[in-house]
Parts: sequence; C-alpha cells; structure tokens
Amino acid sequence: MWQAIYDDYQNNDFVVIAVAMDNDIEAARPWIEDAKPTYPVLIDRYHQLADLYNMVNVPQAVWIDEAGQIVRPTENAGAFEGFRALDFESMTVPDDVSATVQSSKKTYVAAIRDWAENGVDSVHAFTPDQAQAHLEAPDDNKAKAHVMFRLGMYLQQTGNDAEADSLLAQAADLHPESWTIWRQAADKLENGLAAGPAFWQRVNALGEDHYYKPVDMAGMPTEGPPKG
Repeated sequence: MWQAIYDDYQNNDFVVIAVAMDNDIEAARPWIEDAKPTYPVLIDRYHQLADLYNMVNVPQAVWIDEAGQIVRPTENAGAFEGFRALDFESMTVPDDVSATVQSSKKTYVAAIRDWAENGVDSVHAFTPDQAQAHLEAPDDNKAKAHVMFRLGMYLQQTGNDAEADSLLAQAADLHPESWTIWRQAADKLENGLAAGPAFWQRVNALGEDHYYKPVDMAGMPTEGPPKG
C-alpha cells in the first residue's frame, strides 16, 4: 500500500517515511525486508517519535507538508478494529465487518492520494486551526511514561531486566492508551507479535472504548467497536 503511493507520487515531492517502534532491531528486520520498501524506513527503539507526535498504536500517521507544517495530526492510518469481532472457532470475522476493514483502508489511501495531488486544496487537508483543534496534548503522566519507558529500554539493553520490566510496567500504567509502550514489555508469539492471551484480555477490557480511534474523515466508520 505505502510503496504504491510512494511510487505514484515521489516525483510530486511526496515521500513516505515509515517508522517501526521496536526495541529489538532484529524483530523489525523481517517485516521491513519482506515489504522491500524504496522509501525511508526507520526503527525508533526509544519511541521518540511516539513522544513527539503522541503516537499510541500502529498503524498511525501524521501528514506534514513541504513547509514542515502538520496538515493532519497523528491519527489511525485507516485501520478498523475488525479483529474484535473474530470468531475464534472459525478464525473469521463477519462479512460486513471484513467489508468495513477494507473500505476504511481504501478511503484513507484515497485521501492520501488526493492530498499528494492537490496539496492545500485537498478536502482532506486541515487548515492550521483545524489541525490545532485535532491535536491531543500529552499530560504529565504521559510525559513521565515516555521518560520511564526510555530508561526501561536502556536498562533492558544493559542486562538489568528486573528493573527494566518494573519501569516498563509503570510506564504502561501511566499511559494506558499507549499500546506501543505496552507491547515492548508484553510476551510475544513466535511471529514476534504481542498478540497472546494478555493482549486479548487487555482488548476485551476496553469495552465500548476504541482500539483504533475513528478518523475525522468523510467515508470513515464512526460506529463503536464490533463485538465478537
């Protein structure tokens, strides 16, 4: 998806920059190599980008214009939480939920293409006031969580695992909206994803709250999370 957009618009002074938020470079490597991107891909081991732009999950995106101005603040990059309607016996989701997942992605990709072609004239480009209104400023707890997270990552890399785990757990408690912080200390499956029982327990605890917040964009779903 991102490669196709980049291929089509790189001559329009448009660039995609992907950032993996993994404390282990080798964990991110297979995914990057499989994608074979020709656009820049970075690995943010200490979540500095998440701290700067208030990113709490993946995939999220922020649109920045050629003058360095934020056109659309951090938002869910077109994903829909259809996995919450998963039937574990058949390992499928209802057809209508699957259709919403696909529609959400297509709508968001079309919006990016419109912006790449039309710039400030795109219907999806916020004015400075609109962009400001969509910003979510971090509070003291979130700021402290990111500091504790970076310290925890440092301790983990220097072999102080017990202290690291304690700090990472505290960071996740201080910033419960951040799945990117929680994942780094969570148990991983063989494929490297933090999608085991602890993940599903945390997802189920959301209740009516969203895993992926709805995007303020025409054509994107606004209904509550699907139920399994």
